[in-house]
Amino acid sequence: MHYIESGAGTPLVLLHAFPVDARMWNPLRSRLEEQARVITPDQRGLGESSLDGTTARGMIDPPAAPLTIDRPSVDVAAADVLELLDQLELSRVVLGGCSMGGYVAMAVLRAAPQRVAGLLLVDTKAPADTDEQRTNRLNVASRADQEGTAGWLAENMLPNLLGSATREKRPEVVGDLRALIEAQPADGVAWAQRAMAARPDSLETLRVFDGPAMVAVGAEDTITPPAAAREMADALPRGELVELAGSGHLPSLEAPDALADVVRPWLAGIDV
Repeated sequence: MHYIESGAGTPLVLLHAFPVDARMWNPLRSRLEEQARVITPDQRGLGESSLDGTTARGMIDPPAAPLTIDRPSVDVAAADVLELLDQLELSRVVLGGCSMGGYVAMAVLRAAPQRVAGLLLVDTKAPADTDEQRTNRLNVASRADQEGTAGWLAENMLPNLLGSATREKRPEVVGDLRALIEAQPADGVAWAQRAMAARPDSLETLRVFDGPAMVAVGAEDTITPPAAAREMADALPRGELVELAGSGHLPSLEAPDALADVVRPWLAGIDV
């Protein structure tokens, strides 16, 4: 599993959204690394992480475990994260995730709550997909398998991923996000969509987590809107809700200063 690490202090693992990779966290990383040891993995099949979970893309190495390409699941992605924590000899971390990364973070919480000292959920949701949402994901996966993702995936997703303020006033962010989407391998895109389509409801998982938790959401997010964030914050016994003005689904790219400003004091209060 490929990852980027920088900074020193509280170990903070951040899981990225779909369909991008760990580089989406770079603007936030630079604002937190004086306080935290920021670890951002590329999730299975995306960025530089291989789809079989054994090596970085482009490297040749015999598989060390049975292949899981044929059983997409956020639980498999969560197991990758736990394996990385073992590799880094981290018994407990503050765990964060945006969108798909939030789904994987909640899967980690189901599998090993003792490893999570604090939970940061950014523009994600706890319920499973509706039938319509699941069908849409599977259709995207099939198209990625058949056609690749060049052109159409970024065009279809950009209007929903970014808030209107970003799209209208910050063309550089639009361009950076387009490049991130277009860099993702089609097989990883398809695997991730099928994994998300199969994920379970996680509200009960949140209800039993008694650690500090922050739920942050862009005020202009139409994919997982503030109402979805409020539902998670209400479910978490120690949940804190923060709404970020002028941001859509990806505040680490759209509003990194505002996100860092709320994360820093919250993170300072967590004992790992």
